[in-house]
Amino acid sequence: MTIRLGMLTPSSNTVLEPTTARILAGLPDVSVHFSRFRVTEIGLDAAANDQFDERPMLAAAGLLADAKVDVISWNGTSAGWLGLDSDRRLCARVVETTGVKASTSVLALFDLLRQRGEARVGLVTPYTSDVQQAIVAGFAREGVTTVSERHKGLRDNFSFAEVSTADLAGMIEAVAADRPDAIVVLCTNFAAAPLVADLEARLDVPIHDSIATTVHGALAAVGVDPAKVTGFGRLFATAVAK
Repeated sequence: MTIRLGMLTPSSNTVLEPTTARILAGLPDVSVHFSRFRVTEIGLDAAANDQFDERPMLAAAGLLADAKVDVISWNGTSAGWLGLDSDRRLCARVVETTGVKASTSVLALFDLLRQRGEARVGLVTPYTSDVQQAIVAGFAREGVTTVSERHKGLRDNFSFAEVSTADLAGMIEAVAADRPDAIVVLCTNFAAAPLVADLEARLDVPIHDSIATTVHGALAAVGVDPAKVTGFGRLFATAVAK
């Protein structure tokens, strides 16, 4: 029997689909399906935040439900600056309107941080300074302290995918120097996931990439052991809390 994962996808994202497929390549009984809604820029102004209105997200979720997926996951990080309650509300509405289980990248991240006892993190994002500050404050409200951070100062969502792997690795290495409990790469249009296994081995610190946390949360929601995923970081060795 095939398990079908549904992913809500920002329209300008070019990284999460191929990366998710790579992460799941070793699980022949799991398929993944994507539905887009318009997201083109990340900021704190009303126009940027209106992109995450529940109506287009629920419309995209409804299209996934037509494919009889077993879970619908928001493969984006807006709860980082809007607050985790925004994702909790979205999950409740997805379940209410589609009857399908729901999860998100950021909720899965915080489940992992709490389960692993990782309360001090390094934060790596492509975002602008004001968005980064809002994320740091939001993490603090959830009991997670940011001990080190790096951000690129970008607003255009498409541009996040064009940050080089060398640049990404340098940002991760920089925050690792402050010895956090874990490093969070918060963006699903950042091509960091394929770098994680090597960087974890060299830096000896767990690295939680947002695309990987989405997959972990989706697998957890449908009862598939995340440890079946290999080569994309220590987080997949973390069993799902019962």
